[in-house]
Amino acid sequence: MNINLVLLVKMLSKVKIKSASITLGMIAILAFISSCSSTKFIADDDCLLKSCTISSDEKSFNAKSLEPYYAQRPNSKWFSLIKLPLGIYSLSGRDSTKWINRTLRRIGESPVVFDSLKTKKSCDNMVSAMKSMGYLQADASYNVAKKNKKATVRYTINPNVLYYVDSVKYVIEDETLLPLLEEKAFKGKLLKRGIPFSTSTLDAERKRIAQILLNNGYYKFNKDFIHYVVDTIGKSNRVDVELHLIKYRSSNNSPETPHKKYIINNIYFRSGDDKKLPLRKRVLYNNTVIAPDALFCSEDVQNTYNNFARLQAVRYTNIHFEELPDTNLLDCNVQISTRKPNSISFQPEGTNTAGDFGAAASLTYTNNNLFRGSETFSVQLRGAYEAIKGLEGYQNENYVEYNIETKLAFPRIIAPFLSERFRKKNRMKSELLFSYNMQNRPEFHRRVLTAAWRYHWSMGRKKPSYRFDFLDINYVHMPWISATFKKEYLDDASNRNAILRYNYEDIFILRTGLNYSFSDSKNALRSNVEIGGNLLYGISNLFKARRNAQNQYTLFKIAYAQYVKGDIDYTRLVKIDTKNTLALHFGLGVAYPYGNSKILPFEKRYFSGGANSVRGWNVRALGPGKFKGKDGRIDFINQTGDMKLDMNMELRTFLFWKFNCAFFVDAGNIWTLKNYKDQPGGQFKFNEFYKQIAVGYGLGLRLNLDYFIMRVDFGMKAVDPAYDTNKEHFPITNPRLKDMTLHFAVGMPF
Repeated sequence: MNINLVLLVKMLSKVKIKSASITLGMIAILAFISSCSSTKFIADDDCLLKSCTISSDEKSFNAKSLEPYYAQRPNSKWFSLIKLPLGIYSLSGRDSTKWINRTLRRIGESPVVFDSLKTKKSCDNMVSAMKSMGYLQADASYNVAKKNKKATVRYTINPNVLYYVDSVKYVIEDETLLPLLEEKAFKGKLLKRGIPFSTSTLDAERKRIAQILLNNGYYKFNKDFIHYVVDTIGKSNRVDVELHLIKYRSSNNSPETPHKKYIINNIYFRSGDDKKLPLRKRVLYNNTVIAPDALFCSEDVQNTYNNFARLQAVRYTNIHFEELPDTNLLDCNVQISTRKPNSISFQPEGTNTAGDFGAAASLTYTNNNLFRGSETFSVQLRGAYEAIKGLEGYQNENYVEYNIETKLAFPRIIAPFLSERFRKKNRMKSELLFSYNMQNRPEFHRRVLTAAWRYHWSMGRKKPSYRFDFLDINYVHMPWISATFKKEYLDDASNRNAILRYNYEDIFILRTGLNYSFSDSKNALRSNVEIGGNLLYGISNLFKARRNAQNQYTLFKIAYAQYVKGDIDYTRLVKIDTKNTLALHFGLGVAYPYGNSKILPFEKRYFSGGANSVRGWNVRALGPGKFKGKDGRIDFINQTGDMKLDMNMELRTFLFWKFNCAFFVDAGNIWTLKNYKDQPGGQFKFNEFYKQIAVGYGLGLRLNLDYFIMRVDFGMKAVDPAYDTNKEHFPITNPRLKDMTLHFAVGMPF
């Protein structure tokens, strides 16, 4: 049926916004839109491509692995369920001069008209793919069912038998290459008797041999000098493979000659901006892996590119070689284009802390070539303001924060006992950081002074990266605490809270840590281990230092923290189709205070809820365990823990233009490792923790602006571990609009 936009508006006006009917109303609206006449713009002689399915005569063959070879696909589905983009397009009228019709078509997706030629091409693509996998007698067919101007395509594939390699022969026509190949190539052959025949394996072997030669002086070699002869005559499901490595020819009409081994002659550095290079010569040579009088090496060229790419002063690099006539010598020309040395950036942002809205802004000055060695020096000034609600008895009800941070990063490791070869091979960076943070709240004023010396390094592309915090010092100072706050929470004998008192005392944190991270297109893994206070505690013990009234060692009469902390965070992306992706996330963190500390410093404790955790709760509003906060003024302290668990699932779908949507389910909580009387029900216990896992769900909207992603998430509670009644335990059975939490954030949650 053909339903117009006016009818939709009338339907929307009748939807009542009441608790559970919200969800039913949304489902009804989506179903209404997707049910709009999808064949409205299909010509009488054409059909809408409704669906494509694929099956295999061979049950052991994964037919769905061939879906990427479809030449034509049906209209996309939101969350892989409903063809809402097509429904939105179908809501438009035929008059394209009207703004509303143009807008609906731009937001929606035009119907996919069945094309028999593209269907035949899909079969050809799948047959070619199966043959490249070793199914040399593969075949494919299709069947089209048409009804009500809609076409359903069913593909049937028959891979037949899989062929295996029966014999392998390497024919090296250039005998000058034999010694090198026997030493470095033949020991790691990818082609072996008995393996499944596959063109991808054949191509991988070509690339492997070509790379070995390119790394050993053969500058003009490439994989096109290697070809195969495959013979299946007289074989049932076996093939004979011959690899031929031919001699060098500069063109089809040129005579064949042995491949020439090249040596680097001179290295020249030139500016790509017709100006004098602003980098010191030592910096240029230290980042150049290519060496005079050495054999040409493709890997050295790539590593040189990588080294210059990590220099903040360099915009791009171009390396080319010139062959000296009648010799085997190469002159290397490294052309470098540099960035402007100074830059200033301004970044405004909005903040939302547990419903208290505010604004912040930062101004950053950066010099990316401070000492003509691509050293990066930056100074950032940041200010923030937040209007706090619900505080009584305080003179000021606003939160103000100021921060200044300076960084000096060296594009090399500054440390003794490291060889020059190690420094060149590994991309490393040293960083010195100082910052001063000033926080003024109605209840207290806090000052945090930080100094750190860090090392960053990576072993190469698509390999893990590391950060070693050699020394990180934090000094937290509380210059002022409101008399009201002190009277009600710190000095009142009937309401003394050990965790609260500890977090409003001056403290030193001296720590060291190691961070590991790895990511590719599907996986992201991060882990961190840090220890604090051990060095100071060892020195205090050695020299028999005095303890304070709380039996703690001090530094300049200020107690220091001692703890160990470890975190692991893993994300997996599963691509469903071109429009839909399933994101899975797991995070676990554990910290334990010992020695000089009975409680973790506030900065090292975990919290749950918020835009990057269990989104059915506001930040710092969940846990620990089944603990239920009762005093909103100090719950941000009490609702912290020593252990955190996060499990998230997010189904992401493309909407239109730069907008994406996500349906998410989050689970997790925090716990304490020790039994604190001020956090009843918060201690982790193996026989109870699974009963205390909170669950939330909701929808999110993302705006992808290429450089960053703006995100809004609407979360609801499904299972609440902090309950008094069964109704509170399972709020999913009685969802209420007022219980919805709204989260604004920049970037993806994981």
